[in-house]
Amino acid sequence: MLPLTTDPTGPVSLTETGPGVQVALRPAQVATLIRRPDLVRLTPAASGLWRVSGRQRVGLVRLGRGDATVELRIRPKLPVSQLLFLLTHAPGTPWQDQPVTASASDDALLPALADAYARAARRALDPGVLHGYRVTDDELPVVRGRIRTADQLRRTGLPLPVAVRYDDFTADIAENRVLLAALHRLERLPGVTDTARRTLRHLAGRLPEVTPLRPGTPLPTWTPTRLNSRYAPALRLAELILTDRGISPHDGPTPVTTDGFVLDLARVFERFLTDTLTAALVPHRIRVRPQDRRHHLDVGSRVRIRPDLVLYRAGRPLTVVDAKYIDLGAAPPPHEHMYQLLSYCTALALPHGHLVYAAQRGDAPVRHPIRNAGITVTTHAVDLARPPTEILASVTALADRLAQVGD
Repeated sequence: MLPLTTDPTGPVSLTETGPGVQVALRPAQVATLIRRPDLVRLTPAASGLWRVSGRQRVGLVRLGRGDATVELRIRPKLPVSQLLFLLTHAPGTPWQDQPVTASASDDALLPALADAYARAARRALDPGVLHGYRVTDDELPVVRGRIRTADQLRRTGLPLPVAVRYDDFTADIAENRVLLAALHRLERLPGVTDTARRTLRHLAGRLPEVTPLRPGTPLPTWTPTRLNSRYAPALRLAELILTDRGISPHDGPTPVTTDGFVLDLARVFERFLTDTLTAALVPHRIRVRPQDRRHHLDVGSRVRIRPDLVLYRAGRPLTVVDAKYIDLGAAPPPHEHMYQLLSYCTALALPHGHLVYAAQRGDAPVRHPIRNAGITVTTHAVDLARPPTEILASVTALADRLAQVGD
């Protein structure tokens, strides 16, 4: 029996996957949800009700306005502490099991995420605000740096101000802009505790020289270096907060008023697996290229493929890995997953491919030799319900098995 909600004005609470819930919806609310098929799946049910089911996303979001308003509260299947580990773990940084300071309610994710990000941002900023050089174009009464000759000549003989370009040593760099944008984003979200909100506001106040990002502006790019390594954990989480919020009014087929925060768990798992496998394969001298777009399925190079992970040894493809945020249980992998890996292996001329599933139990790898193809697809399970140290150990064991391919 599916959970039933008969109040069309109340929030719709459901889990990230599963059969969903049956709810009473006004026609305007149905129209709102239809315009956001990326968030939930909507199907008619009996007695004029509607079934709303999850699509591997979690969070709190309010869609539409007036009679069309729908509030979704989508819970993760994993405990919040486990999900925070997937979000905040940075390879090379020992995992510290911090207490989750949110209640065990449907809305626990946002307060816990805000608390985790505040801790990460504080650790980044406590040694001091990072500064760096940034190329700046300006018009000054004196020469600084290099004169922008083409711009200066357009002034038809006016000597001042001088069009110049110089390297400015400043705190207004990409790393701090990303950090500040996530602080502002979390501070404005509903469901964040007053204590966390004050902490986020205080941390943002430590970046007075940093230019806030305008809404809709692409995130500044930053490159991991020795100098910004202390920022890396906070920046990784900030990018997830800013790019995986899943609430842009233009994300669906037609615009709809939105407010809230949503995480795409398939993307979270893929990113976690990419980062941890990349680090675990370094001792094997194997390089990982995520979302490798350099390959094509057809001879004419018109059908591009983009595997989640392509592993390279000595510059040559070794094997291919695809991450799937699905718990198969005892069932075999879906046909479409097998076809996908088979096409990757065929295009890359590889005899082996690997499917890695997010499971509630860590079953042994299962080999699936493909008839008349000379290709074997192996399925693996990473048990996300285990303690963080055991999850990392299972990824290390997976890396060891992948490194043996071709030996």
